[in-house]
Amino acid sequence: MSAPSKKLGFAEQIILLALMISMVALSIDVMLPALFDISHDLHADDPNDRQYVVAAVFLGLAIGQLFYGPISDSTGRKTAIYFGFGLFLIGCLLSIFAPNFTIMLIGRLLQGLGVASPRIVSLALIRDQYEGREMARFVSLVMTVFILVPVLAPALGQFILFFAEWRMIFVVLFALGLATLIWFGLRQEETLPVEKRAPLSLKRIWRAVKEVIYTRAAFGFTMVGGFIFSAFLGYLTMSQQIFQDQYDVGEMFAVYFGVLALALGAASFMNARLVMRFGMRKLSYHALVVLTILSILFMVYAYMCDGHPPLWTLVSFFMVIFFCIGILFGNFNAMAMEPLGHIAGVAAAVIGSITTFVSMGIGTVIAQLYDGTVFPLIASFAVLGALSLAAMAWTIKTAQTNPRSG
Repeated sequence: MSAPSKKLGFAEQIILLALMISMVALSIDVMLPALFDISHDLHADDPNDRQYVVAAVFLGLAIGQLFYGPISDSTGRKTAIYFGFGLFLIGCLLSIFAPNFTIMLIGRLLQGLGVASPRIVSLALIRDQYEGREMARFVSLVMTVFILVPVLAPALGQFILFFAEWRMIFVVLFALGLATLIWFGLRQEETLPVEKRAPLSLKRIWRAVKEVIYTRAAFGFTMVGGFIFSAFLGYLTMSQQIFQDQYDVGEMFAVYFGVLALALGAASFMNARLVMRFGMRKLSYHALVVLTILSILFMVYAYMCDGHPPLWTLVSFFMVIFFCIGILFGNFNAMAMEPLGHIAGVAAAVIGSITTFVSMGIGTVIAQLYDGTVFPLIASFAVLGALSLAAMAWTIKTAQTNPRSG
């Protein structure tokens, strides 16, 4: 095991890696208050086209996650980080100077491809330096800092819009990305020695993809995680339309979004304790039941309100649902990884990529159904919750009788 960086102190490394990992959430959430202005200024044809500014990042993220782990195993952690940040900065420049909506989406795709690098490689970098309880403690501290990003990012975007147009948001992202890259380059030492590096092999990635698909528990829980995150991604991409267009909250959008993000953060904290007492499967099952039943009941209520329930009831519903999702997503990820310990690194990349592909595809369809009411979104939580319950039951039953398919 490599020694921790001699240059970086413990606290400094936590802040640096948390900032790097949070570039994904920052790249998405800081943009939300500006989606209307972007689509209007770049002449997007349909009001729902603004959602693609978010979806393009997820597409890049889904693709990038597959490759950065193996690349970093071959070239070293720092080289992979440099390459990812380079793509991210190019994407920011394209978005800053985008003359039309198509160039904007290309820039956002490159940003997603870029931020996949710090998201994946930072965890490998931590694993190089720590193991066991030390690693768990370090990751927990990193995630504690990370949780602040989705809470504060929309407020940062709204603050920038007070003084400048939406392009300045990308200028700030570019400056922050460049500063983080310089900080990382100067202060973080390489943690993977040359003698421990593995040759880059697409066959290794393909073998991992096949093993995830053919291992029933891994594939089943990956798909369930994808279904659950699909509904959340639908919310994420249409949240600006719901709060600012439908409910006319104006500049308070950042406050509502931040409060709801806190529900996810609270779930992450509580899950660490609850999972030790109840276990991942039991806890996930009950959270999924609550999510599904509550969504069905609220779907009926939203229908009775013509798709426009009072704002306080909608926010209350979202808080409970997002708390459940905060418990579910981490646990389903862990359950999918459980039978794949022998290929943990590349399996994590494959599972993350499949989950993102599934959620991006379904979530984008859900968001495109937005019709000025919240009914399509609430219905998606109910339908996908029920589908997830069925998929979880199938996964547990078939995994017990036959761990592998095919």
